[in-house]
Amino acid sequence: MDRQKPVGVIDDLQVIARVEEGLAGFDAAGKRLLVIVPDATRSGPIPLLLRAIYRMVGRQAKQFDVMIALGTHQAMSEAALERHLGMTAAERAQMGNLRVMNHEWWFPETLVQIGTVSAAEARAITRNIITDDIPVIINRQVLEHDHIIICGPVFPHESVGFSGGSKYLFPGIAGFDSISTFHWLNAMLTTMAVIGIEDTPVRRLIDKYVTYVKTPITCIAFVVSEQGMHAVFTGDHVTAQRLASEVSAQVHIAYLNKPVHTVIAHAAERYEDLWTGGKAMFKAEPVVQDGGRVLIHAPHITEVSYTHGKWLDEAGYHVRDYFALQMERFAHIPKVALAHSTNVKGAGTFDLTSKVETPRIQVDIATRIPQERTERINLGYVDPATVSLEEWERRAREDEGILYIPHAGEFLYRLRK
Repeated sequence: MDRQKPVGVIDDLQVIARVEEGLAGFDAAGKRLLVIVPDATRSGPIPLLLRAIYRMVGRQAKQFDVMIALGTHQAMSEAALERHLGMTAAERAQMGNLRVMNHEWWFPETLVQIGTVSAAEARAITRNIITDDIPVIINRQVLEHDHIIICGPVFPHESVGFSGGSKYLFPGIAGFDSISTFHWLNAMLTTMAVIGIEDTPVRRLIDKYVTYVKTPITCIAFVVSEQGMHAVFTGDHVTAQRLASEVSAQVHIAYLNKPVHTVIAHAAERYEDLWTGGKAMFKAEPVVQDGGRVLIHAPHITEVSYTHGKWLDEAGYHVRDYFALQMERFAHIPKVALAHSTNVKGAGTFDLTSKVETPRIQVDIATRIPQERTERINLGYVDPATVSLEEWERRAREDEGILYIPHAGEFLYRLRK
């Protein structure tokens, strides 16, 4: 197993220097700045970067507002915000002009429609998968600020190809309908046809959404791993993200020479529910042979989804065509929930006549979600107490057909061509 080529790391002083270089000449005097950062499901030195941005432009700004790009994740508590941003509420208050906000997507009054992607445009962008007008809905704070600064990491991503850039606007601070549409597009294309690919119909659709945002945007896109920071790019949201994705492809994609029959993916503890912990499956699926198995090991997870759990309890986890061929049955369930379901279940087939569903691989979870609920939502149950990661790691060293992934969720695994 290897990566395309090694990429070195840069230290904190170099990170700060690159941020300062990227923001040199930025005139923030008297401006209201909206700084968008990810929530705690993404790794990266947010405190370091946020303080560097504030030193460069925040002191001169009239307002320096930090918004957490939740998408449809749950809100971060004050304690979680302090850990994530590296600043206490008292420290933030002393800065005078700094305010922190969750993206409160659940309150309609926080949102505004800024445009519409026409049905004709939608068909052209999405390969005729989306055939209706798409409302472009976003947090109204984008209209109430003079400049947007996006600051976030870039990784291979199951819904878009690579994360970062405009994704911190859509779905980061977007409205539910806009989010649901592009997730369903991803589901129809399938995760394996999108993940780790920069130019995808989903990325094009999101970039189209952003053309309706008239507030100027600066993007700080960075690439980070457990080894440290690899790169920082500052510029417009398209260029910075694409430069970062080129580095991410070298850092975050590992290649196997042949497929494996078993993956034991220990989900990183930053993932608090299966909704986010499902990344352990998405990023391993491409290297699993037909009939193989992925075990998501996450004994810290107790919930399917803090936001969409009721919908997933009803729909369960199924392959794409199980939903696509029975859309009238699931029309009342948000498509973003159905898309997540198919991403976790993986590729497979469904015969509408016989009602037989045939997943390509078996997906089991070893979490603290009860066995009855796990099986009811159509996933395999494994008691976490019966799983020895040390034993699986030893077996993986001895059996080329077993892949053990510690801290799973950010590295993508592919077969070498």
